[in-house]
Amino acid sequence: MATRVQDAPVRIDHRPAAARRRRWLAEVGWKYPVAVLIVFYAAFPLAYVLSAALASSGTLTGSTELFRSVSAANVTALGDTRFWTWMANSLLIAGSTAAGSVLMGAAAAYAFSRFRFTGRRGGLTALLIIQMFPQMLAFISIFLLLLTLGNVVPVLGLNSRLALICVYLGGALGTNTFLMYGFFNTIPREIDEAAKIDGATHAQTYWTIILRLVTPILAVVGLLSFVGAFGDFILARIILTSESNFTLAVGMYAWVSDALNANWGLFAAGAVIASLPILALFLFLQKYIVGGLTAGSVKG
Repeated sequence: MATRVQDAPVRIDHRPAAARRRRWLAEVGWKYPVAVLIVFYAAFPLAYVLSAALASSGTLTGSTELFRSVSAANVTALGDTRFWTWMANSLLIAGSTAAGSVLMGAAAAYAFSRFRFTGRRGGLTALLIIQMFPQMLAFISIFLLLLTLGNVVPVLGLNSRLALICVYLGGALGTNTFLMYGFFNTIPREIDEAAKIDGATHAQTYWTIILRLVTPILAVVGLLSFVGAFGDFILARIILTSESNFTLAVGMYAWVSDALNANWGLFAAGAVIASLPILALFLFLQKYIVGGLTAGSVKG
């Protein structure tokens, strides 16, 4: 016997139009001007820097309107400087730091998540305490350490890009390990047990199964490490002393450090070009970022 399905009742709003408009403004309408204000607040500095990069005057003073003049003179002038050498140094240091941070952090997080050993809880507590203090607080100790170490192993002393990479890796281990540890705990242990029954070793399970499942957190850690090393100024300025080894942050600072001879147009052009690698990396890893940040924070 066929049953008749009654249609859902249609609600009709009998309130006056003025009341509906007031409710819309109170619940939804106010969000639009706030959103416009936020977009303007975020986009105006970017537009101003781009305008300065394309201006022919090379200065920020006296500018009353954006894009008054458009010229590629500042971009062309970068070829007469060490900008591209600094760009290569920054990409090398940031890329090596990102790769090392991912490998070291993932290995440590896997050990803390899957194994039970003496000192495990104390190690996690130590990592939690260490990440509370920024690495730049120890810049005096780092300087003295590299100054002494350079007398024994010159490649790990001052003015060494390898030494700077090692310093970044040492400071990134605590934060990255604790962030990855929460994500590794979301991977069921039954996967490890099934792989072990099939004859896989811990190394095979780690490299062929686990790392593929934790790709989002690897992408997040790699991106954060790359951005942090690419834009760092204090440690790079202390460790790197020769102009040929400068990173972009250190080298471009010299263009505007002198208030009387500051070339803001050249600086702005370099800043726009320097942002492109980070933008490209962010767009490439965008699909992993949200999952990596949220899943790693729900279970510890």
